[in-house]
Amino acid sequence: MSTTPAAPERDPYDPRVARTATGVLAAFNAADVLAPGDVHVARRLARLGGRGDPTGDPAGGGAATDAEPEAVLLAAALAVRAIRNGSVCVDLRTVRDTTAGEGEVAVDVSALPWPEPAVWRAECLAGPLVADGDTAPPGRPMRLVGDLLYLERYWQEEELVRTGFSDRSGPVTAADPERLRAALDRLLGRPGAERQRLAAAVAALRPVSVIAGGPGTGKTTTVARLLAVLHDLHAAVPGRPPLRVALAAPTGKAAARLTQSVADAAAGMPDDDRAAVAGTTASTLHRLLGSRGVSGRFRHHRGNRLPHDVVVVDETSMVSLTMMARLLEAVRPDARLVLVGDPEQLASVEAGAVLGDLAAARGATEPDLQSALVASGAFRADRRPLATDDEQAAASPGEPCDPRTIEHGVVRLTRNWRFAGTIAEFAAAVQAGDGDRAVELLSATTPELTWVDEDADGVGPARLAGLREDVVRAGTDLLGAAADGEAEQALRVLDRHRLLCGHRRGPHGVARWTMEAERWLAAARPGFDAEAPWYPGRPLLVTANDYDLGLFNGDTGVVVRAPEGRRAVFSREGVPASFEPARLGAVGTVYAMTVHRSQGSQFDRVTVVLPPPDSPLMTRELLYTAVTRAKESVRVIGTVAAVRAAVARPAGRASGLRERLGRA
Repeated sequence: MSTTPAAPERDPYDPRVARTATGVLAAFNAADVLAPGDVHVARRLARLGGRGDPTGDPAGGGAATDAEPEAVLLAAALAVRAIRNGSVCVDLRTVRDTTAGEGEVAVDVSALPWPEPAVWRAECLAGPLVADGDTAPPGRPMRLVGDLLYLERYWQEEELVRTGFSDRSGPVTAADPERLRAALDRLLGRPGAERQRLAAAVAALRPVSVIAGGPGTGKTTTVARLLAVLHDLHAAVPGRPPLRVALAAPTGKAAARLTQSVADAAAGMPDDDRAAVAGTTASTLHRLLGSRGVSGRFRHHRGNRLPHDVVVVDETSMVSLTMMARLLEAVRPDARLVLVGDPEQLASVEAGAVLGDLAAARGATEPDLQSALVASGAFRADRRPLATDDEQAAASPGEPCDPRTIEHGVVRLTRNWRFAGTIAEFAAAVQAGDGDRAVELLSATTPELTWVDEDADGVGPARLAGLREDVVRAGTDLLGAAADGEAEQALRVLDRHRLLCGHRRGPHGVARWTMEAERWLAAARPGFDAEAPWYPGRPLLVTANDYDLGLFNGDTGVVVRAPEGRRAVFSREGVPASFEPARLGAVGTVYAMTVHRSQGSQFDRVTVVLPPPDSPLMTRELLYTAVTRAKESVRVIGTVAAVRAAVARPAGRASGLRERLGRA
């Protein structure tokens, strides 16, 4: 291991400083790669392993002669850091090249004393802290699988998720092929709905399925019609109790949108199908599983399964590895699980990118599923030519067979039913990593897509006139509805315009743009916040889970004037729920919000404030997620370099799930 460079002088009382750290840990802490918590957890693991601390400090738990090598402590600290940054593990082979600064600021890590990967692995496996390989028995606090180093808890959760998906991969669910064909013809027989029809058929025939696609591709329409198909198949067996269906989403806002979308889609169904689906509502995942508060435990688990026959989870890209593990434990082995979401969006704030891993994993051929899909007419509306003679031979007479095999039950919806024109084109360019096309579309400036180019004389008041108008109009309407006590209208107005930022702080952050919005609103409506902090019309964002009230991180609401006084109103399963403001815990004002918090939401108009191009947060997924929150128009504020940097930089989260699912 190379000689540790001297750490730069820092204020010893800076909260970012790990005051007891020395050597390599101190150097990585001084470079803002490791936080104090990372260092302390690594040293605690060393003490638990009985190998002490290399400082020889009695507080470290052992003498220098009986110490864990510095390389092992560094690996442990980086594994803890990885969890905070959304990865499930740390790749010892690539971490030197992939580690960036914590949060919003990039740092230069090239001069840090990185161990050589092969030596690093050997040192990790030489001590008592690290188990070797995926077949080693549990009992050690960390596990090394190839070059991936896990904290044992996250290895166990990844293994639970892997086996959960693998165990539910078959066999094909029994279904009358003619009845399924008739239901698909009735509910998903329209031209252009070929992929929706296939997704519904896969979900009807496979214990676990994934309906993947971007905003506007008809995912919730497919879910609604799938539910009608499943009700129809269930009713084919006389004497069965009614089909028990659960709809869920990670946030209250996403659950409310799912409820409304399913209701809207059901309105266009035949009478019997509409009646079967009517009244189906969604809840948050926490509520579905029966959260028991901050303990992280749930009422439903392996020993007390959910009673439902079908569980549908929307916005699955927001579901962390830990939550997916708890869900798979709680769903009955004989129940059907349908995961819905956009794998191209930002992954969950917590560790893991389960939907992205599942959608990208290669899978084994499932001939029984393919045969059942053909027999039930899943490809009947798909008139594309067959790819090979073998596929033609496998197809039923006169029945075209989709040339693409279904892997892990994933069906991608590709036709966009909502977006047309430049928003859809821009999102597609971002997805494809085509920076030239993205800049070209932004430069064209249409009513749907406008660009405030920071390279062109900054972003002075004149160039922000359109944004100011959007903020003031939406804010004024919100103040009016709230003052009149119109809770439902206020919640609708709340989603007319939203500022989305990549950063929380600084000139491109939420704090700055929230202050700007309030300043503009004060100029147009002097005294609008005279009853602060709980003035009618204040838009609210929940920033931490409140299990007592049933409000969760990311939920949005508004303060309204009611006969009994001012109340904070949030949408719960599509219905306004009001609370005494004094009961609320962690809430903020939400004229602007981070792109991460916007997931699961849709707004009429969106303004996206891009971070600088060197920001670690400036990724393809962030830009794609931001622009696809809009229903009508998008305004982008940023530089050419920032746009190109985002398009060229896909987010990377270390995980072994994708590869291991492919081997299953």
